Amino acid sequence: MPSCYYILFETRFGPVAVIWSNGENPLIDRVVLSRPDMTARQIVKILDPAPAPGHCVAADDLAGRIHDFLEGEPVDFNLHGIRLDRCPAFQKDVLHAESRIPRSAVSTYHRIACHLGKPGASRAVGNALARNPFPLIIPCHRAVRSDLTPGGFQGGSGMKRELLLMEGHRFDQSGRLTGPALYY
Repeated sequence: MPSCYYILFETRFGPVAVIWSNGENPLIDRVVLSRPDMTARQIVKILDPAPAPGHCVAADDLAGRIHDFLEGEPVDFNLHGIRLDRCPAFQKDVLHAESRIPRSAVSTYHRIACHLGKPGASRAVGNALARNPFPLIIPCHRAVRSDLTPGGFQGGSGMKRELLLMEGHRFDQSGRLTGPALYY
């Protein structure tokens, strides 16, 4: 019997997968976005251990909310039922801070580092977000560089830009956010 399962669904950004652990109260292990170089379907097939396809109420509900979010609906996610316990302590702190950034705002890697009391850790914040196992649930697309350019994102820079536009943010001709509400 497999120890984890996945549901794969189509979005305007390509396939997305929700992976969860088996049990009476399933816990979400990760969300997998398609990237410019690889689809979520391909990523799921190379995971170790590879999850099996399946369905459960929690994963189906989350998949529906992620789909709605990617269609531009103002969906609020919470951290209940996701496996943050598998993240290192610093990454967990970064993810908690990132999860509090509202749809109407962005923050910078540096501001998040300062908020965590580690002003020299901007790059470490960026690395923690690059390995965010719960993109969209924890909105790492809302963290940008100090010069207000978008920076990286698991789903690719085009997806990050599009998500920020869907949330009402605007960019100037040089690709910088214009007049964002900065958080932290």
